[in-house]
Amino acid sequence: MAKAVKLPRTDRSIETYALVGTPIERPEAAPVFNRIAYAAAHVVSDPWADTLPWNSPVIDWDATMAFRHHLWSLGFKIAEAMDTSQRGMGLDWAGAQELISRSLAEARTVPGADLACGAGTDQLPKQDAKSLDDVISAYEEQLGFIEKHGGRAILMASRALAHVAKSPDDYRKVYGRILGQAKDKVVLHWLGDMFDPELTGYWGGDRFEDTLQTVLSIITDHQDKVEGIKISLLDQAYEVELRRRLPQDVICFTGDDFNYATLIEGDGTRHSHALLGIFDAVAPQASKALAALAKGDLATFRGTIEPTVPLSRKIFEAPTQYYKAGVVFLAWLNGHQSHFTMPAGMQSARGALHYADIFRLADRANVLDRPDLAAARMTALMTQYGFA
Repeated sequence: MAKAVKLPRTDRSIETYALVGTPIERPEAAPVFNRIAYAAAHVVSDPWADTLPWNSPVIDWDATMAFRHHLWSLGFKIAEAMDTSQRGMGLDWAGAQELISRSLAEARTVPGADLACGAGTDQLPKQDAKSLDDVISAYEEQLGFIEKHGGRAILMASRALAHVAKSPDDYRKVYGRILGQAKDKVVLHWLGDMFDPELTGYWGGDRFEDTLQTVLSIITDHQDKVEGIKISLLDQAYEVELRRRLPQDVICFTGDDFNYATLIEGDGTRHSHALLGIFDAVAPQASKALAALAKGDLATFRGTIEPTVPLSRKIFEAPTQYYKAGVVFLAWLNGHQSHFTMPAGMQSARGALHYADIFRLADRANVLDRPDLAAARMTALMTQYGFA
């Protein structure tokens, strides 16, 4: 008999929802992809110690590292200490340093494991940034920490830089200084203001074409230090135009959690690689799809990954920066953590109707790996809200 859960609907009624999904089988060994695929991984709170979650969130390091092993076993690289880990929304630079050092050490215990780490300026509050040199120093500190621990960097967008920069030349100066001293190639990150409203006007302009010119000029001037760029604007046309104009040996990583399926597949001439927060939540499905794509099996690729897109669009709906709650919600439903709490209490950023919709869409996309557990936990959550 199919498991059933009582879920609220927008008309204030309650439906008895019967699960229909089938869990995805696990590969015997980590599969090989023909796309570079980074999953931006979340961190797990420790509710036993998290007495002041808004001020001093505590991380469960064992559960956090176990989740990274889950991703590595499915063939993914990890984008560590990114916004999925609540950088700037619960996890401060001190916590990020511990996360980075632990993850780099853990990766060395797993054959073939790979990761890159976010380098930003979040130890510098934007109101304390008085000059471009302040921003440069903050970037240098984080990049230096990552390199000291043997890591490679993803150069994250900076709220402090958005606050003090007055022109595209200011962005060229800051990125030029950091790229010029990086030991290894880095990945740039073009993060739209739908993910972080404080990044409005990033790159020194409001029009896409103007900001694109600035980004391309930075990449061209420092091509020997840029592996690629992740673009997270949730606009497929913008990403296609960027990747068309990138230098040949610079990689385009999609960060488009609305359109990743078609962007990864490509148009027959060009395709995007992936650096995605949604891969945290749908890792088994994305792994199966990418393995099929590598074998030229487009039917399996599309049939597996396309059902996850409506789920991702729901998780990343506006206000998009709260997508992290949906990612951790699914980790809890699937048994990767024993509780549904987050750093800074971010689970409260979404409401019961949102979680009910995610549950339905996850089931239909075969994302609920342990249906019995998911149904029991969802019933407990809905009871807490007063709906069951």
